[in-house]
Amino acid sequence: MESSSIQVSSSGGVKRPYRLGIALSGGGARGFAHAGALMAIEEAGLKPDVIAGVSAGSVIAVLYGAGVRPQEIPQLFSDAGFSNFAKVRIRKGGFFNPDRFCKFIMRRIEPLKMLEDLQLPVYLGVTDFDNVRPVEFHSGEIGPRMIASCSIPLVFPPVEIDGVHYVDGGLLRNHPAWIIRDKCDYLIGVNCSPIPGKFEPADSIVNVALRTYHIMLRANQIKDMEVCDLSIETPELSRYKVFDLKNITTVFTSGYIHTRRALRQAGLWKTADTNPDTEK
Repeated sequence: MESSSIQVSSSGGVKRPYRLGIALSGGGARGFAHAGALMAIEEAGLKPDVIAGVSAGSVIAVLYGAGVRPQEIPQLFSDAGFSNFAKVRIRKGGFFNPDRFCKFIMRRIEPLKMLEDLQLPVYLGVTDFDNVRPVEFHSGEIGPRMIASCSIPLVFPPVEIDGVHYVDGGLLRNHPAWIIRDKCDYLIGVNCSPIPGKFEPADSIVNVALRTYHIMLRANQIKDMEVCDLSIETPELSRYKVFDLKNITTVFTSGYIHTRRALRQAGLWKTADTNPDTEK
């Protein structure tokens, strides 16, 4: 089924540039659920016309927009840990240097360097740290803009672009539906930041800080989830920590199963039922 077959409610006669949009939330390593969601969307016969991402969602959006297949994304990270991508370097603004991660992603999508070079229109949500406002990028150099979208305050330093400092888009808007809601007729939103699991007193200071951060993210993404035509969430992701790269396959599968189920319930799954057991 092509995206053009999606039933769209009246938009008051407003002509929008895209038919089907996908919005991917932030969530750290839980973001691999987005790759599973995209695989389910493709299997349903849907073809996204535009994609927006924030934080972890921005990484998946860039890879997908560059033509990396959803099922290939977890494989890229299968033998890696957090230390492979972020070097400890306590400096002004953050504890870790994300340069390794940026180079890792950019090598995978060579020779693409600019957002406008991607195969699919990609919008990245970031936080303007200087002026305290959510903004988006859909053009310019991919590397710094993607890293800015992922730069959790204190963990990573702010990224300076054209004289302005940017940090994780999730700080103010952890769900990028606001970026493309008025640009597409039908919007599917995928949230990989469910309410955090039970607090453990033995957690480290870093884990306490991250839990606090993700509670805040949850609060600021509710409105964006509500404006999506179809909003998908994977509750069990709350058991995984933001930098946990040991459960990539499980997280990917969870995103796939929940998205598949949601698409079928919404009447958007029109292709042959090739893998029905995943919903049992």
